[in-house]
Amino acid sequence: MALALPIAAEANELLDHDPLALLIGMVLDQQIPLEKAFSSPYVLTQRLGHAPTAQELAGFDPDALVAIFAEPPALHRFPKAMAGRVQEVCRVLVAGYDGDAANLWRDVADGKELVKRIASLPGFGKQKSQIFAALLGKQYGVQPPGWREAAGAYGEEGAHRSVADIVDDESLARVRAFKKEMKAAAKHAAG
Repeated sequence: MALALPIAAEANELLDHDPLALLIGMVLDQQIPLEKAFSSPYVLTQRLGHAPTAQELAGFDPDALVAIFAEPPALHRFPKAMAGRVQEVCRVLVAGYDGDAANLWRDVADGKELVKRIASLPGFGKQKSQIFAALLGKQYGVQPPGWREAAGAYGEEGAHRSVADIVDDESLARVRAFKKEMKAAAKHAAG
């Protein structure tokens, strides 16, 4: 199955074939629309002239990477912080996974180990780790034993809670409706 986000076909294709691009999209998926987060890896490849490796981004001059992220239109509303976060994640990949993002999920024993590995990345709390595990399981066939349980509600079949569930316009609308309900409930609880 391929991601079918409402972004350029080339950006979806990159996410389907480049595990690092997918992971970078997930890193960026906070405080901006998911379309922006998951299209930014493609924009990054355009700006660099090639798809970057984890080794390249880990060793990139930090100020130069911030400049690339900040170039209009910026890859994220917080380009300096997110350039740093992407670089930190790439450094973890280089140090612990031979610089290959797919090694993060390759050969995991079970869903708990998958979520634990993801959660060890800078910026990945429990919820974000569960969403990424659900995305890997639902869209990319990464389904170690217990992956749905480890992904929590995001792993439920038929759920429409996150990017993991978007396969067409209808599912996108359902995910948006769910997120809107959650924001309204949180606002009501706080008020």
